[in-house]
Amino acid sequence: MKPPFLEKGTVECETAEETREFGERLGAALEPGDVVILDGPLGAGKTTLTQGIAKGMGVKGRVTSPTFIIAREHKPQVKGHPALVHVDAYRLLDSVGGTGAVDPLGELDALDLDSELEDSVVVAEWGGGLVEQIAASYLLVQLDRETRVLEDPDSQGRIISWTPSG
Repeated sequence: MKPPFLEKGTVECETAEETREFGERLGAALEPGDVVILDGPLGAGKTTLTQGIAKGMGVKGRVTSPTFIIAREHKPQVKGHPALVHVDAYRLLDSVGGTGAVDPLGELDALDLDSELEDSVVVAEWGGGLVEQIAASYLLVQLDRETRVLEDPDSQGRIISWTPSG
């Protein structure tokens, strides 16, 4: 991962487009093997942010919520660049819930994706509390939409903060 995401930070995005633009900057800073955990309530902008990450990484395909498929892989447009693996971590854990297995990375690997995870960038929505199981180092990105809505019920703004770990 490249600066400025090696250090803790915060940005305020007033619109969905600003959230995508921030995601594009983040995507341009990501490198193979990076793991990004997106944490925030329903409607906070996790998929919107991932759309920007995908654009910044230069990957193919339309980015939508991975809710019903667990994980979606987006191939790079340029050979040698990393693929984006977009994961619904909540569903990933739910898929192994009855088995007693708690190895989300193993389950993700078992999805038989075309790319090797260490050569890809993994972005996991709903990853809060699961990070330690997914990777030894990661970037935790928290999306807060509630603060802005409390200040102005018509606001589309969000406060995005990131913390590198490991």
